[in-house]
Amino acid sequence: MNELEQLESMLRARPATLSNEQRRAAYDALGDLFPLAADVRVEQAAVHGVPAEWTSTPVANNSEVILYLHGGGYAWGSLKSHRHLVSELGRAAAMRTLALDYRLAPECPFPQALEDAVNGFRFLLDVGFHPRQITVAGDSAGAGLAVALLVRLKELGVRQPACALLLSPWANMTATADSYSRNAKRDPVLNRSIMQFLAEQYLGKRPRETPLASPIFADLSGIAPLKIFVGSTEALLDDAIALTRAAGLADVSVQLEIWPKMFHIWLNYHPILAQGRQGVDRAGRLLREALEAASSGS
Repeated sequence: MNELEQLESMLRARPATLSNEQRRAAYDALGDLFPLAADVRVEQAAVHGVPAEWTSTPVANNSEVILYLHGGGYAWGSLKSHRHLVSELGRAAAMRTLALDYRLAPECPFPQALEDAVNGFRFLLDVGFHPRQITVAGDSAGAGLAVALLVRLKELGVRQPACALLLSPWANMTATADSYSRNAKRDPVLNRSIMQFLAEQYLGKRPRETPLASPIFADLSGIAPLKIFVGSTEALLDDAIALTRAAGLADVSVQLEIWPKMFHIWLNYHPILAQGRQGVDRAGRLLREALEAASSGS
């Protein structure tokens, strides 16, 4: 059994029915399973009332930053659960990172996570970053939140960042895509019922097509370029393809990479999965290139 098969077997063995508190604890356990590299510097921050943290490595250009929004279905995930991914993405891009501990559902439903994301972006502007020195990144729900952030910034008249990196984005809360069925036996992480449960936690009685929760239904014109990564075995594969199409139809520069045999947010397992390490390196290069293109005015 190779490392990918071993990892998928481990993921499939996880209990199917856990409370939100148990799910949150399981997510945070990734922070213990995958410790930080010794040269990563971590600094706690308060970002207009939102808990956050900076990470940097010796190669980071301190005048450039990744604003990171973690995944976890808007109900799970934390700074701890994603620190190992965020810090290495920063290393690969040679940038600082600022990760937000945005408010979680169901205690804090839509639009509170989005409000926190907007405050995080405004904080970066307030401390002196130019928009073209800022990139936004996120995984799963955090990737959907990143797109919603771009749309909301446009509505508020705030200039866009250099780009947004979207890892296995959850940008459609209707959970109706064919890949939920087609990849039902291949995806070791997600299924339709989990996503329907999480949508209810975040949106309550609101329509699942609410544009700033399901940004695939938003007016995407005028937002920053998108770099989208998705695995071929994901339940969310078709949603990522549909988001790419919607962005392209709105005249947004968009790049989609479909990674063969990869599951949901495989980059999160970069310490033990070769494709995860390759994905982090590739994502960092794309962020670097987008920032350089924005800085040159191209």
